Amino acid sequence: MSDTSTELDTTRPGLARMYDYLLGGTENHPVDRALVDEIAVTDPGVFAAARANRDFLIRAVTYLTEEVGIRQFLDIGSGLPTQDNVHAVARAIDPSARVVYVDNDPTVAVHAESLVQGQDGIAVILGDLGSPQSVLDHPRVRELIDFEQPVALLLVAVLHFVPDGKDPWAAVRLLLDALPAGSHLVLSHVSLAELDDLAATTDRAFEKRSIELNANRSKTQIGHFLDGLELLPPGLVETTEWRAGEVAPRRVSEMVIYAGVARKN
Repeated sequence: MSDTSTELDTTRPGLARMYDYLLGGTENHPVDRALVDEIAVTDPGVFAAARANRDFLIRAVTYLTEEVGIRQFLDIGSGLPTQDNVHAVARAIDPSARVVYVDNDPTVAVHAESLVQGQDGIAVILGDLGSPQSVLDHPRVRELIDFEQPVALLLVAVLHFVPDGKDPWAAVRLLLDALPAGSHLVLSHVSLAELDDLAATTDRAFEKRSIELNANRSKTQIGHFLDGLELLPPGLVETTEWRAGEVAPRRVSEMVIYAGVARKN
């Protein structure tokens, strides 16, 4: 159970509900769709980019469960577990897999809890990547995650919402320091560093709604989140290129989303 209760706020756009809309879900509202549609005027491929990001997550979770043998997942900035969620993917391979979803939006945490209610080994908690120690110390995290065994830390499409001033690199290091050898970091991050027009449009759209976006980090800056880890093949690449198999990698939108999986040795 989460540790908060509140009514779902439908007066302001919510990142989790926007992502749900991008993925074709129904857990969203007109205010969420309006912001997405505003960005889509400049980049109609934003829907395909979101789908490619979710497909990367599915492939990464499948790989870690099936080939690496990881059975516990800490998903920070998870949003609503509605579309091809982590526990569904992992438990299709091993029903004993455990997942803790973490989101910093109280309304999302409450709503997400209702979506997973009654499923043992799955929890939704209110927490923030900007306060990583409080996430690690949360009773439900301590209850479900065995820090003596490898953990998959999922930071998928969340770090670009943490400003440089809050030092997200330090937050990631603190989280990784708490995990044992054999743990893996799964990361994806939007980069508009070389897309001036789209960056300007996107920044304006988010600023109007008082949502902070930090999508101007370069690939090199994003790569620093993986410092000290063993970056697995094919490296830090666009989402469509990560273990894509026989599918020919292709850019699905103007937006660039880099993705990678790395092991802690």
